[in-house]
Amino acid sequence: MYKLIKNCKNARLGEFETVHGTIKTPGFMNVATVAAIKGGVSALDLKDINCQVMLCNTYHLHVRTGDEKIKELGGLHEFTRWNGPILTDSGGFQVFSLAKLRNIKEEGVYFNSHIDGRAIFMGPEESMRIQSNLGSTIAMAFDECVENPAKYDYAKLSCERTTRWLYRCKEEHDKLNALHNTINKKQLLFGINQGCTYDDLRIKHMQEIAKLDLDGYAIGGLAVGEPTEEMYRVISAVEPYMPKNKIRYLKGVGTPCNILEGVKRGVDLFDCVMPSRNARHGHMFTWKGIINLNNAKYELDSRPLDENCDCPVCKNFSRAYLRHLIKAKEVLALRLCVMHNLYFYNSLTEKIRDSLEKDSFDDFYKRYIDVLDKRCPD
Repeated sequence: MYKLIKNCKNARLGEFETVHGTIKTPGFMNVATVAAIKGGVSALDLKDINCQVMLCNTYHLHVRTGDEKIKELGGLHEFTRWNGPILTDSGGFQVFSLAKLRNIKEEGVYFNSHIDGRAIFMGPEESMRIQSNLGSTIAMAFDECVENPAKYDYAKLSCERTTRWLYRCKEEHDKLNALHNTINKKQLLFGINQGCTYDDLRIKHMQEIAKLDLDGYAIGGLAVGEPTEEMYRVISAVEPYMPKNKIRYLKGVGTPCNILEGVKRGVDLFDCVMPSRNARHGHMFTWKGIINLNNAKYELDSRPLDENCDCPVCKNFSRAYLRHLIKAKEVLALRLCVMHNLYFYNSLTEKIRDSLEKDSFDDFYKRYIDVLDKRCPD
């Protein structure tokens, strides 16, 4: 259940209560696609970097190791040893982005695994069953993610099909939660708003799916190639039609400044692979901007990554040492860099919450909006 604590214009401070703990919002979900953060970071490490939510992927866990085997092992919480909230993505985005050959039908999608080429079918019911087997805290509805730009007529038909799929997801989800052998009988279900960059399709679709009174609503199909300003425009267009008493999630977004802009427009939850992916290449986020540890100027730099950061990495290691690990291709480089970037993202949303509580979000936004996504001057 979502509780709106206060508004600062469109920005929202809130809490989302789940069976696995309360999520403070705005919040960032740490992406553990195959039940692990890439870079050698475990679920136990996530507690040290102030993670609230771990996000795993339905498609990837279905094709390897298999959701039924994970259920036998007690579900994702037992499997990973993470005891906080877990959100499982529906697999829809991966089906449409990874499958070289796919055939979309009313019943679902026929495609081939990107791992071994075997034929797979996934529809609303299958996605719900997989996520139920995984025992996640929050399940995402199965939808079609259409790449931008898309033709209006196709986007309209896709929205209508996604709505029909959502009704099937809810019916199957309710059935699964009622079974005696379901791992998490209080699993929540989020719907996903689609419509590409067409405001009228987005608004109509949001109005339709809001009728189902789901546990939360996501804005999907953005950050997939459209200009950033287009994304912001769509969020602003959809937001007035999103239920005020439900949590809002912007899927796959984004940079620190994307998060600031999203919060400003009324978004509560974010996820993105960017902090961990960038970290694995030495691109580090700091409160003064982005640092590229591959640059020679850091070879003798004894300062921490960020002098204003109290993460385990900044407390103990220098820029010079981290650069050395990267150049030496040591696995430890990945682990330490990923931990810092995830800590930064979790700290960013924590500081945003603090500014909302103190009615100073506008000042916080102005202070950092032209800093965090740019190169650090030193």
